[in-house]
Amino acid sequence: MSPEVGYTVPAEVRLRVAEALSRDVGRKIARISREVMARLGVEVGDYIEIEGPRGIAVAQVWPLHPDERDRNIIRIDGYMREAIGASVGDMVTVRKAANVQPATRVVLAPTEPIRFAADFPEYVKEYLLRKPLARGETVVIPVFSTGLKLVVVSTQPSQFVYVTRDTEIEIREEPVREERIHRGIPRVTWEDIGDLEEAKEKIREIVELPMKHPELFEHLGIEPPKGILLYGPPGVGKTLLAKALANEIGAYFIAINGPEIMSKYYGESEQRLREIFEEAEKNAPSIIFIDEIDAIAPRREEVTGEVEKRVVAQLLTLMDGLKERGRVIVIGATNRPDAIDPALRRPGRFDREIEIRPPDKRARKEILQVHVRNMPLADDVDLDKIAEMTHGYTGADLAALAKEAAMNALRRFIKSGRIDLNKPIPAEVLRELKVTMADFLEAMRHVQPSLIREIYIEVPEVHWDDIGGLDDVKQQLREAIEWPLTHPELFEQMGVRPPKGILLFGPPGTGKTLLAKAAATESGANFIAVRGPEILSKWVGESEKAIRQIFRRARQVAPAIIFFDEIDAIAPARGMRYDTSGVTDRIVNQLLTEMDGIEPLTNVVVIAATNRPDILDPALLRPGRFDRLIYVPPPDKKSRLEILRIHTRRMPLAEDVDLELIAEKTEGYTGADLEAVCREAAMIALRETFKKTGKPQAVLVRMEHFEKALQAIPPSLTPEDIRRYERLAKELKRMVT
Repeated sequence: MSPEVGYTVPAEVRLRVAEALSRDVGRKIARISREVMARLGVEVGDYIEIEGPRGIAVAQVWPLHPDERDRNIIRIDGYMREAIGASVGDMVTVRKAANVQPATRVVLAPTEPIRFAADFPEYVKEYLLRKPLARGETVVIPVFSTGLKLVVVSTQPSQFVYVTRDTEIEIREEPVREERIHRGIPRVTWEDIGDLEEAKEKIREIVELPMKHPELFEHLGIEPPKGILLYGPPGVGKTLLAKALANEIGAYFIAINGPEIMSKYYGESEQRLREIFEEAEKNAPSIIFIDEIDAIAPRREEVTGEVEKRVVAQLLTLMDGLKERGRVIVIGATNRPDAIDPALRRPGRFDREIEIRPPDKRARKEILQVHVRNMPLADDVDLDKIAEMTHGYTGADLAALAKEAAMNALRRFIKSGRIDLNKPIPAEVLRELKVTMADFLEAMRHVQPSLIREIYIEVPEVHWDDIGGLDDVKQQLREAIEWPLTHPELFEQMGVRPPKGILLFGPPGTGKTLLAKAAATESGANFIAVRGPEILSKWVGESEKAIRQIFRRARQVAPAIIFFDEIDAIAPARGMRYDTSGVTDRIVNQLLTEMDGIEPLTNVVVIAATNRPDILDPALLRPGRFDRLIYVPPPDKKSRLEILRIHTRRMPLAEDVDLELIAEKTEGYTGADLEAVCREAAMIALRETFKKTGKPQAVLVRMEHFEKALQAIPPSLTPEDIRRYERLAKELKRMVT
């Protein structure tokens, strides 16, 4: 409607509070839709007042993402929410700010003792330009990889001001205390948690609604939930969620670290639990958070200690006893949900169980954005690329990765002599100090995914170009491994399921293990190598447990490749065993159920290598388990020439060396044999110089050296061997088709 027909711009609007974007935290930005901006009569960069239950904050207005233009929300960070006393989901009043004046003088003070150079106030002023400030609030200044918190002590000429080039900035040396009431809980807000939107939504629904609006549950005639169990691998953000909830909800918060309530004295552990629940009831609404709950509430039938059994019984009584608990919610966190007593995992105790999985590519990018928001990044840093490369990394791993990248940049500057650690760092050096993509790539070498750290194997970088010949085999591996992992959407569009398993078989030395390494390098997937015999154990059930753990870890860190070398050692045909324990039969059964059982194997590819496919259990060789049986043949003349070129590319060769002639003479030689021939030729050349000069020296390798090497190293395969393997390949293909 146009102004001519009497339309007036409303003075204020009511909006629902939502989380800020991670990149906006500490920047005094409020995001609202362009429609609301038009109704308030403000443009991008103008100042607005946000009024909540406990006060007013001033922020710069920015538009929401176009996808959210219809939503009646305002995105503000935890600092502003705390200043006005509002939580996510609350309604606040928003109006155009009328009395924000240019600041003549602003006095800031740190919350912790710091040393800074004389030009540091100028650095702070540059960051705060055009930002609105109010007395008593906290602002965050990015200093290298951390955010330095400064409290606004005073502003002139009025309470609400904005910083200009003429503003005098003073930073006091003595620290001041932040006005907070959260009893030692580290300051964590919803914006500090990358992704986990579904878990945050569920927790808010279970915890905030009953605490803020108990009348809703009374009206509906239902009891609010009493407990939440957060479970998932270590490092995915279970404890962080509880800390953020404590800060955001404003409820009384009691944190229990599982083992600290245990006591050797009879009855004291139970007494401590009772005291905690009594304290929570007195201060309701309150939250009791039990970290590592499996330490104090293990399965009673599996523990021998009486203390643990009594503590479990006491916890059950407190959570669902005769006495009503009031507005007390218990949150438990564990990475071993199966170790918890089953009686706790029923409605009335832990009503909701929320699984927190390792982050996918999109979530990893969001987590990285949280950890680099105060970090000065160089232009070449590509967070999408880093998120793509960090398969299997949890939130804790990504935090460690960002920290290590920052430390790499700092080491580089210290070595260059730009930083003197005995003096305060000048502001101009802080401006130049940036974290580059190379720093992140270097950090990835030192920070591995924690979920597979104990089974992590550093795979040598092997590319398809490092493997001579075998073009058909390489193409089949690309289709079966690289395509499903890098383009999963294509398989969805085509309505087909990618292969689950690939069996590489052929004579020894033809490059089966090398092909698996190249597949791991080229696909960028996590690589879990399993050497067949190391799974076998003398204890009943341990071998099958090892297989289960490998597949469970692979599912957690997917996309992943599990490589079984010498699989014939652990999966021979059932009923043909020679051992009395029957362990190999049970391993085969476990492999069959893991590869094609009830639990789906998504984004996990199994590669196995063997030179005895004839003794493998036939059930493994059907589609759905090992879908592709790929014969890796001995190299023909063309492949042998390629292999020789690869192994001699860094070798100083004389002009008389004819690699084509050598390739022709090496019928029956495998790739491993040809590598040995090249190495032996080089050693013969070194041996000759040693005899002449008394010390080995680098010399040209001549054709005669290769001829001597061929005499010393015979071929591994006879024509009969090759015919046998070819016959075996035909029989296997006929058997599975």
